[in-house]
Amino acid sequence: MGKAILFSAPSGCGKTTIINELMGSEASEHLDPKDLTFSISATTRAPRGEEQHGKDYYFLSREEFMQRVGKNEFLEWEEVYSGTCYGTLKSEIERIWNEGKVIVFDVDVNGGRNIKKYFGGDALSIFVMPPSVEVLEQRLRSRGTDSEEAIVKRLARSAEELKQAPAFDVTIVNDDLQRAVAETRRVIEDFLAVRS
Repeated sequence: MGKAILFSAPSGCGKTTIINELMGSEASEHLDPKDLTFSISATTRAPRGEEQHGKDYYFLSREEFMQRVGKNEFLEWEEVYSGTCYGTLKSEIERIWNEGKVIVFDVDVNGGRNIKKYFGGDALSIFVMPPSVEVLEQRLRSRGTDSEEAIVKRLARSAEELKQAPAFDVTIVNDDLQRAVAETRRVIEDFLAVRS
């Protein structure tokens, strides 16, 4: 079994930004970003902005998504919001490990907990925390991608997800992006340094 790094956070906390910064950084003794590969999640939601199928997500119809659930093709999946499902396809894990890479997951909080249970000590679970709920709300609104109703739903869900931070190996507070990226890099280097 290979290694995995999971990032979870309520929507709008900056986990994807931290991952992108990390993956675009220079190599060090214990971490070469070229050895990390992003696990592409599947979802039933429509693409946002310039998101692309097979790059940002696998955008599936609800029918296709549920057919794959029925065929046991998901490591984990969840209906995060009514009618909107997200999940991790087992084929993604096989693809990345066949390339000899470390899997990087960008998943919701419940998905992160489920994946950590599956991988155990072969996974490092990182919870990205906003500096405050007020800052989180401001970030969600500044995206300009969600309706008011969607923002209200996300904030309600976030309040519950923030309570789950202690279930993760590490909590990173994203109050300053560069500091959060540096701290994240350090904990990943420590994790990969003891790699067998």
